[in-house]
Amino acid sequence: MKQSRLGPSQVTLKASNFFGLPEKPSEFFALMMRIGLLVCLVASIFLALHSAFWARSSHRFALPDRIRKARDFSAQNDDDVGPTNISHIIFGIGGSVHTWRERSHYSLHWWDPNATRGFVWLDAKPKPDVINGSVSIPYRVSEDWTRFKYSSSQSAVRIARIVLESFRVGLPNARWFVMGDDDTVFFADNLVSVLASYDHTQMYYIGGNSESVEQDAMHSYDMAFGGGGFAISRPLAARLAMILDGCLGRYYRFYGSDQRIWACLSELGVSLTRHRGFHQLDIRENPYGLLAAHPLVPLVSLHHLDYLNPLFPEQTQIESVETLMKAYRVDPGRILQQCFCYDKKRKWSISISWGYTLQIYPFMLAAMELQTPMQTFKTWRSWSNGPYTFNTRPVSNDPCQQPLVYFLERVEEVGESGTRSSFVMSVSKEAKKCGREAYKHVMAVPRVVVSSMKMDRDYWNKGPVRQCCEIMDRGSVKNGTMRIRIRKCRPKETITF
Repeated sequence: MKQSRLGPSQVTLKASNFFGLPEKPSEFFALMMRIGLLVCLVASIFLALHSAFWARSSHRFALPDRIRKARDFSAQNDDDVGPTNISHIIFGIGGSVHTWRERSHYSLHWWDPNATRGFVWLDAKPKPDVINGSVSIPYRVSEDWTRFKYSSSQSAVRIARIVLESFRVGLPNARWFVMGDDDTVFFADNLVSVLASYDHTQMYYIGGNSESVEQDAMHSYDMAFGGGGFAISRPLAARLAMILDGCLGRYYRFYGSDQRIWACLSELGVSLTRHRGFHQLDIRENPYGLLAAHPLVPLVSLHHLDYLNPLFPEQTQIESVETLMKAYRVDPGRILQQCFCYDKKRKWSISISWGYTLQIYPFMLAAMELQTPMQTFKTWRSWSNGPYTFNTRPVSNDPCQQPLVYFLERVEEVGESGTRSSFVMSVSKEAKKCGREAYKHVMAVPRVVVSSMKMDRDYWNKGPVRQCCEIMDRGSVKNGTMRIRIRKCRPKETITF
């Protein structure tokens, strides 16, 4: 049978019918338009989902430097819950290959390689013999800083950028970035207790001023002095990292790195939160009077120790730090905390700076005077008698108006929560010149033993109150030893003679 042939138009019609498409051209084009719109809608949804996935996963891919360095700080941190501890703090220590060999000895006494995190930032790669003697803080070499304009101190530019470079390292769970010098001694447990009292998700800049007014007037009262250390919260570090390099150019005339940081933070609208536990120690000669009357705050740092007399007599400064650290490790919160008591029978006034020194005055002295530091030091720049940013009282030229001074001999733990420390008299030449009977009676007490309970962990989270002390055994002296107990003041008890 002869088969019929179909024309082109008929073939098209048959194919359209086979796929279920409309036979009229106008209907066909309308359908194609609807399919095109559907394809566009699906593509838009796909792109939106892809963008959201990219935002969450961008840290897995290589991004341009500018975006990578300024990325959201939260991407670096996995744990924002729970109290702050030492693992949440990143230290950025300013050092130099020329000073690190000697100054690294300070860090050996406070850095815990199993807990503390951070780096000492050096100006060049050190030789092996420089690092071999330091097994504590790991080092990094600063990025090129010579491209930045400066007026008087090029190294200050490098040290100022430690904040930025520490942030860019991207260590996880970083809540605070703490800056200090290679000759700064930190008391890390106390630093944690201070920073834990602040909300690390907010923008904070915490530190202390200089002790010498001449230094504050020259630089700024609103600035945290860097050697004493300062802390910057993670959100603030993220903001600062985005503007710092440009900001350094605007303040190239400043001398110090800390002054540059302060100026840049001012542009972010953040002011200094002062804490008196950070000690720049911009003083000369003997720091004894300041440390024997420490303010009622936890001790956080000590700086400039190389420029001061040793903290303990007949010891080097490094040995002095080691002695102080032994007491600190027994009861961190109590170190250098001052308390007073009176032997009303003998008319003695007694002041204790726990873990450091004890003073006995063979006369009655009010608490307001005992808590005022004796001026055993000079100002930093001019070696003058002042002024300072705190009150001082002069050391009398009359040896009979000076206290008999004792220094820490040893500290030991008693049970799980108690301590016992002994203080031994250090008789100065001036003290020997006083022939009064009252002084001879004190000289008959060459050792004082002080007992106490360890400071409560939440002590600094409440309104801190100076603790009291009392003379034990009705003031009796056995084998040349007097015993004193530090305790919480009883209800309605006052420190009154």
